Amino acid sequence: MTLKIISAEQIEFEGTVDAVTLPGVMGQFQVLKNHAALIAALKAGRMSYVADGSTVERDIHGGVADVKDNVVSVCLY
Repeated sequence: MTLKIISAEQIEFEGTVDAVTLPGVMGQFQVLKNHAALIAALKAGRMSYVADGSTVERDIHGGVADVKDNVVSVCLY
């Protein structure tokens, strides 16, 4: 699936990933291939994704995640 991490200034990352873990306001959740469509508010915390067998982690301050048709768009505050 494709992950897009977008800030107000730029697209920070766009690439193929195997999994994305996000800090939702209702709790942490993971998105895998063929996940159901959803829109979720994100809180401050740590997000991570797995790409090419490596896990990348980063802190975020909040935002919104949109999942549809194997594309995960994370818009950060």
